[in-house]
Amino acid sequence: MSFQLNARSYTISDLAKEFDVTTRTLRFYEQQGILNPVRQGQARIYSPKDRVRLMLTLRGKRLGFSLAESKELFDLYDSTAGGDEKQLRTMLDILAKKQADMQQQLRDIQRLQEELELAEARCRDALARLHTS
Repeated sequence: MSFQLNARSYTISDLAKEFDVTTRTLRFYEQQGILNPVRQGQARIYSPKDRVRLMLTLRGKRLGFSLAESKELFDLYDSTAGGDEKQLRTMLDILAKKQADMQQQLRDIQRLQEELELAEARCRDALARLHTS
């Protein structure tokens, strides 16, 4: 099948530049089943769907989604039998887990901050005692 590059398709360099990622990253996402470019010889030709998937994958990554979680959502979306409801329920489950994880991280950060403040206060007290001796 011959595929011509047009205004609604992208080369690996186009997407790498647009999203500030390496071509190696795009090839890795292809290996993971996130992207599915058409091959024309050695060249990869990406569709608008691939571009959207890349954008959503990178956004998900910033929000703490793993590639496996992103792929699971894409696969659910692509399936025809009840994909929408199942995708939404899965998304809600993932979001709830992410929120719980973030709450735990926030508690951990607050605890660490308190410990650092206590250590700082002890150091300042010790330093003050050295200067008054």
